[in-house]
Amino acid sequence: MATTEKETYDEVGEVEVLVSRVEMFIEEHSKKIITGIVAVVVVVGAVLGIKYGYVIPREQKAAAELFKGEQYFAKDSFALALNGNGADYLGFEAIIDEYGSTDAGNLAKAYAGISYFKLGETEKALDYLKSFSGSDNMVSPAITGLIGDCYVNMGNVKEGVSYFEKAAKAANNEVVSPVYLKKAGLAYENLKEYGKAVEAYKSIKENYYNSMEAADIDKYITRAAAAK
Repeated sequence: MATTEKETYDEVGEVEVLVSRVEMFIEEHSKKIITGIVAVVVVVGAVLGIKYGYVIPREQKAAAELFKGEQYFAKDSFALALNGNGADYLGFEAIIDEYGSTDAGNLAKAYAGISYFKLGETEKALDYLKSFSGSDNMVSPAITGLIGDCYVNMGNVKEGVSYFEKAAKAANNEVVSPVYLKKAGLAYENLKEYGKAVEAYKSIKENYYNSMEAADIDKYITRAAAAK
């Protein structure tokens, strides 16, 4: 029992010594510690202030404007979607200018690119589509593929086919990939690169056999193979 009490006393003594040392350290370095704490509080406060007082409200405003534009876009009113209605909707271009750094502003770039493509203004479409950034496996590959369409429309089929292949690879799904593999095959046929066309078509047949594009892909394979 005595041994236990002694051990307990020693432990308590060590704790007291440690606490005393900590108190002395705090007293000696109080100014530095307080300055450091204040700095952390200021930084955290600034980050939270920016996030909740600036970033989130901007995101919300941009999203609200984008929603209005989507209504026009869905009705194929591409000019109105781009330029606004002069009343309660800014237009995709204004959204990009004012809220380009937000998620909604980024998505507006994709909408603007598609709208210009639909209106036949390919170069403007290309600029906006290339400024869009994303990493999902549906929208982003589709935008990449549309960049390919722009190049094809501009007569640069070789550049276009490279984007079709990028889109198919990035998507890696039965919805998007076979669409752009088929476009790649047709583009290769246009370039008289029939072997590569066959490869693109066969990739649909072998890897995306449940897709709509796979239903009649054999005739494309046969045609391209016969032309080799």
